[in-house]
Amino acid sequence: MSTTADQTGETVPWRRRPGLEAIGGRLAIAGRDAELLAREHGTPLYVFDLEYVREQLHALRSALERAGVKGRVRIALKALRDPEYLAVVRSLGTPGGPDAIGIDACSPGEVEHALAHGFLPQEISVTATNLSETDCRTILQYPVHVNADLITQVERLGRLSPGRSIGLRLNPRAGAINRRTSPTTTVYSGERPTKFGIYHEDLPAAVEAGRRYDLILDTAHFHVANGILNEDLPAYEKAVAAMAVMVERMLELGCTIREINVGGGLGDSARSCVSPLDLDAWADILRRHLGGIDAVIACEPGEFVSIESGVLLAEVVTVERRLGHLFAGLDVGWNVINHRFVYGHDMALVHCTRADAAPADQVTFGGNINEGPDLFADDLPFAPVEEGDIVAMLGTGAYSITNYHPHCLRPPAGAVFFADRLPVGEQ
Repeated sequence: MSTTADQTGETVPWRRRPGLEAIGGRLAIAGRDAELLAREHGTPLYVFDLEYVREQLHALRSALERAGVKGRVRIALKALRDPEYLAVVRSLGTPGGPDAIGIDACSPGEVEHALAHGFLPQEISVTATNLSETDCRTILQYPVHVNADLITQVERLGRLSPGRSIGLRLNPRAGAINRRTSPTTTVYSGERPTKFGIYHEDLPAAVEAGRRYDLILDTAHFHVANGILNEDLPAYEKAVAAMAVMVERMLELGCTIREINVGGGLGDSARSCVSPLDLDAWADILRRHLGGIDAVIACEPGEFVSIESGVLLAEVVTVERRLGHLFAGLDVGWNVINHRFVYGHDMALVHCTRADAAPADQVTFGGNINEGPDLFADDLPFAPVEEGDIVAMLGTGAYSITNYHPHCLRPPAGAVFFADRLPVGEQ
């Protein structure tokens, strides 16, 4: 059986699901043969199963409904912003209606990108960091909702747009991070402060800054998770309990809270040893700690919606044993997919024509960028591999196309998006 590796180095089978299957030993994405797609379109090539996006968003909304939570969902645009993806998101609900999926933007450019792709200003929430005067002027020309993450940002927004409704991004000094999927990302608690969010002891000053400019502080925004799975829910619950304390403090200070935005950070995994996140358990945490406050509870998933919708196909261009280690070089580098280089993620690789084959050797997969750390996996038990073979990197739908960098003047990968799935065997 083909294997992938987790952060501990443990080898585990990859997770089959509708839209990602092995048919006669050949990998199929959205019902299409992966190797044939690579031969037709060239490599490197992203292949997206957009039905998976629909499924994830439906599952998220359904969990909130079952919990009795008055919920709102926005997607984190920084995770994926291609028009084909946004068209699917836009189609899920009535534009401007309570069932519409909105946008979480983190820059002026993302605000304008969302507007250009059919999202309404009232569907866009902006939570950015270290906004300049120019940034603020650009954003404030649109009737979007902005969350300030520093007291100085409250003052700047107030000076430029007095009387406006805004939110505060708060830092409860607690969070949940899955260290297998997100080993290098921000720590939300500890001795040193982070650059994100207003702390509990600074809330009176933040509220007073808003009052000086007649700002209406109507939203409490948090981002306390990164890639969380079921094992992380106890830590997440502690963070949500800390959120509730800060929301109550805002209410004590005279704020009228209409929305509690819990941000994103929900995880997903291609590894079959990892159970999908229990969304009912997640939603119940929100209900228990925040449900007693008369406010909408918003969430802003990025990775959860899109990461497993995308697969990156690459050709094996070199195979050579070096000092006893087998290296396979690919026609793609970290400039195209930087999950391991920047975030520390080990990539889940599968042989496209031997998806069910037993491992034959331990393979180190390297990219085509002239940097030593441009590696995708070290000594990964893998199927027999030869030059000219096509391999797939699973879980590459988020923070991939959007993170492209022209390092070494290597070009971006191509991409194909499938809005439907072919029945198995009908390609």
